[in-house]
Amino acid sequence: MRTLNDVPRRLVVAIGGNAVHPEDIRGTSQEQKSVAQITAEALLPLAQLDNELVITHGNGPVVGKIMMRQMLTMNRIPPMDMDICVAHSQGGIGYLLMQAIENALREQGNQRHVASLLTQVEVDKDDPAFKNPTKFVGPFFSEDEARKISDELNWAMREDSGRGWRHVVPSPKPKHVCDISLVDALVKRGTIVIAGGGGGVPVVRDAKGVRTGVPAVIDKDLTSAHIANVLGIEELLILTAVPRVAVNFGKPNKRELDQVNLEEIKAYHREGHFPPGSMGPKVDAAIRFLEGGGKRAIISHLDCAMAALRGETGTHVVQ
Repeated sequence: MRTLNDVPRRLVVAIGGNAVHPEDIRGTSQEQKSVAQITAEALLPLAQLDNELVITHGNGPVVGKIMMRQMLTMNRIPPMDMDICVAHSQGGIGYLLMQAIENALREQGNQRHVASLLTQVEVDKDDPAFKNPTKFVGPFFSEDEARKISDELNWAMREDSGRGWRHVVPSPKPKHVCDISLVDALVKRGTIVIAGGGGGVPVVRDAKGVRTGVPAVIDKDLTSAHIANVLGIEELLILTAVPRVAVNFGKPNKRELDQVNLEEIKAYHREGHFPPGSMGPKVDAAIRFLEGGGKRAIISHLDCAMAALRGETGTHVVQ
């Protein structure tokens, strides 16, 4: 267990999409502001430390609703491309989190600044993900509703971990976070930086360096791991809806993991303990982060952020 003097001074914190838009809300502006305030209070102990802090966030529920909303109004208003929908969700969520975290800091007399950067992330135009959509976005539907939506909108729909049916879109792997040097410069000044929201706006770059958006949603945990590796940050904190990662989840012999090494977590992953629609992407990110030079990836509940960082809870994946 670590004391406050031992917790890392450089940290990337990845917040799940349900931390900014839970499944049990309608999605009104007031609800989203309230959720952002709750998230800010959970992150406040980290924000008050003398540290270099980068925050990333998911956008699955939000970008899915943006796409659904514009499909329902497409006869009146031309729909936007998917990359622009990602940018819209990134800007809106970033604004709410930025304001909520700064307000929480000000209430404690802390004048620290928070900046939200609209972030483009380059992907490979030939990434096989474009031919095999796997990323869940938007709300849940029954099987009958999913069939109707698929027929009407020509959307790929798939069951998500037994919880219902959702829209699936391509999810290519991040290659390069554009303007990562700006993130580095801001955090070194003491600014809390919100970047890579929703995995970043997916773009491809041609031989001349010209960037073009592509229809996809990048996994935010993989982008978070990439940001941490590029910046040389040795610890990654992934906050989700459970306190620890478990093997045999949903079975009588379920077992929560406290500390595991890289080879152990890879073995569990090969055995199929972490489904793609739930814990799989987070474990993938932890593995990729450690293989990229990271020292410790922690997966825990949003409400346990500081406790997890101190080693009191969470699953700690180490070299």
